[in-house]
Amino acid sequence: MSFPKNFLWGGAVAANQYEGGFTEGGKGISVPDLLLGGDVNTPRTFFRKVLEGKFYPSHEATDFYHHYKEDIALFGEMGFKVFRTSINWARIFPNGDDLEPNEEGLAFYDRVFDECKKYDIEPLITLCHYEIPWNIVEKYNGFTDKRVIGMFVKYATTCFKRYKDKVKYWLTFNEINIALLSPQMGQLYGLGMMDREDLAREEPFLLNDMKDNVQLRFEALHNEFVASALAVIEGHKINPDFVIGNMICHITWYPFTCHPSDILAWQERDYFCNDFCGDVQVLGEYTDLAYGLMRKMGVDPSFITEEDKKILKEGKVDMYTCSYYHTNCVSTDPNQKTTGGNMMGGVPNPYLKASDWGWIIDPQGMKYTLKQLASRYPHTPLMIVENGFGAFDTVEEDGSIHDTYRIDYFREHIKAMKEAVEEGVNLIGYTTWGCIDVVSAGTGQLAKRYGFIYVDKHDDGSGDMSRSKKDSFEWYKKVIATNGEDLD
Repeated sequence: MSFPKNFLWGGAVAANQYEGGFTEGGKGISVPDLLLGGDVNTPRTFFRKVLEGKFYPSHEATDFYHHYKEDIALFGEMGFKVFRTSINWARIFPNGDDLEPNEEGLAFYDRVFDECKKYDIEPLITLCHYEIPWNIVEKYNGFTDKRVIGMFVKYATTCFKRYKDKVKYWLTFNEINIALLSPQMGQLYGLGMMDREDLAREEPFLLNDMKDNVQLRFEALHNEFVASALAVIEGHKINPDFVIGNMICHITWYPFTCHPSDILAWQERDYFCNDFCGDVQVLGEYTDLAYGLMRKMGVDPSFITEEDKKILKEGKVDMYTCSYYHTNCVSTDPNQKTTGGNMMGGVPNPYLKASDWGWIIDPQGMKYTLKQLASRYPHTPLMIVENGFGAFDTVEEDGSIHDTYRIDYFREHIKAMKEAVEEGVNLIGYTTWGCIDVVSAGTGQLAKRYGFIYVDKHDDGSGDMSRSKKDSFEWYKKVIATNGEDLD
């Protein structure tokens, strides 16, 4: 048993990291439009207004807005079965609370989806991939205000109705658990909420310096859960054939040793990071462990109403989707030093190597993760919608890019996926992250490249946006053509 014949091979991006077209076509300002770049050692800087003379990576990104036909043709050449991207909420409702949608924005995505259909590519659309309209932050403090639930549902149903015959696969929120993984990033990116003192600052400041309100953060996350469930309910009314999923940033944890204290610390960390949010969306309920964890953190869960519980149960997702990049270790030994990596850090695994950004490379961890998810959510289709390798790419004198390190990374991860499928995991698709070079969400860098397609755009804002194929382009094309059988 290998990958099923209808397996969804493809790639993934996000509008705020790829699309550009900052204020074109009536688009409003969203949260990422106010973030300056950083690097592996420097957190990104935020200010509530666009400053003159500063470089904002998302404003142009890698310019899908003007290159979508060229890019989708390249995806088609690779043989993509699915292309995951997002709709920028502020392109449809520029302020979030507008009475009517922006027709120019709706028409742009019509053109994108029509172009996908030319190449028999199924769009997989995320409705909110950190693209919360800035007005919602300023006016309502994001999802802390229950009125924003209705705004999101209005936005979602507008998209469902408009594209009901063009898009089958949907995700409500990207990495909804970011609110737990990274308090500052989660508050602003994921929930659109800020402390009012932070909002009133007169100078740019680092995201890491934002204030955190744990109670309010959990209340806002709950409002997102309700908004997601209501969107699922409405989506199924509009088109019963819709497949609507969640999206979890899956940070897979191991105990650093077999000491019982490490095992217990691992168990709690793994549940908190991954299953707390997964259970609410897939099972449609907060488990007893969830209530216990909230109380342990000093959170009063009385904001969860009986009516909300009914909505969550009715609005369960149809599939579980997640990112998988790396694994981390948990240790209770205070002498063990943590390392960097994607948001959560962790104790370095002595058996594994790391990328230039400190992300542990662990293909076998993908198999472990998939089997773990299949056990927790039986009969629920699974999909890896982000997996990739950020690296510095070198363009040779002849224009070639020999990214054997990227091919090696994907080869081993696809092997692990295949083994998981052979052992019974119901995996329906796989989209590599940043199938074309995009802006890094964590650092704001363009130098951290993921794609099979190189884009001539750099961290100082220079570059002509030309596209060129890396060696990994032809390799992934072969993988798709053979349905994952030829990985050499």
